[in-house]
Amino acid sequence: MIRGAGAVLVLCLLGASSSHAQTLIRPQTRPDATALDQPMPSPVRPPPRPEAVATVAAGPMLRPPARPDLPDVDPSPADSAPARVGVLRTIFGTKGGTIPDASPKGAICGDADIRGTAIPRIEDATSGCGIDLPVRVTDVAGVHLSPAATLNCDATRTLKTWITTVLKPAFRFDRVTELRVYASYACRGRNNVKGAKISEHAKGNAIDIGEITTARRGTLTVQNDFKGARGSAIRKAYKGACGIFGTTLGPGSDGYHENHMHFDIARYRSGSYCH
Repeated sequence: MIRGAGAVLVLCLLGASSSHAQTLIRPQTRPDATALDQPMPSPVRPPPRPEAVATVAAGPMLRPPARPDLPDVDPSPADSAPARVGVLRTIFGTKGGTIPDASPKGAICGDADIRGTAIPRIEDATSGCGIDLPVRVTDVAGVHLSPAATLNCDATRTLKTWITTVLKPAFRFDRVTELRVYASYACRGRNNVKGAKISEHAKGNAIDIGEITTARRGTLTVQNDFKGARGSAIRKAYKGACGIFGTTLGPGSDGYHENHMHFDIARYRSGSYCH
C-alpha cells in the first residue's frame, strides 16, 4: 500500500509540473490595437508649495508711477517757449536748480543771441525816413557792436547770419570780439549826397562796419588792413556777405566806401548787388 501511495504521489507531482511548464511557455496575449491609439494622459503637476506662493504675493510691485497730468498750454508760436518752460516746471519742479527763462534778459527780435533794447517808432513823414519797429543792438552772437546800431529786426537777423556763418569762420581760431559801427540808422540820401535817392540807412536796413577786433590779432581797420597782408580774413568775410545781404560795398566799389564795408538788405530783381 505504501508503494502504491508513493506512485500516486509521484504521478501527481509530475502532472503539476507539466501544467506549470505549460503556463510559463504560453505566449502573452497581444494588446488590443485600439488601445494603442489612445493618447497618453498628461502628467499631473504637483501644486506649488505654499511658501513660494506667499513669496510672490508679498513681492514689490515693479509698475512705474503714473505720469502727472500736463496743464493745458496755448500752442501759439508767440507763447510756445514760455509754455514749454511752464510744463517743465510743472513736471520736475525747481528744487535743486532753476530753469532759465524762455526769453533771456536783453534779448530782442525774438532771438536769444541778439541783445539790445527795443526803442520807440522812428518816423519822419516829410522825408520818408523811419523804422516801424526799431531796435538798438549791442551784441550779436557774442560779438559786441560799438557803438550800438539802430536797425530793424530783419537787418539785425541778417547781420547775425553773416557773423555766425561767414565772419567767425573767416577768422578761424581767432575769436571776433567787437565790430566798430561807422553808421546804422541815419535819415539821409545815398552816400550822404544831398538830393540823392533815400539811403537804406534811412529805413534801418543798413549797417557800415569799419573795424574788426579779435582776441589774437587786435583791431583791424578796413582802411588800413583790407588790402594788406593782415586783411585776408576781412576780405573773405566781405566776399562771403554777398548773397546774405542784398548790397555789399567796400574798398574799390565807388570811392565812397574806402574805409568801411556797407551791408544792407535791399533786394533787386537781378539778385544781390556786390562790388
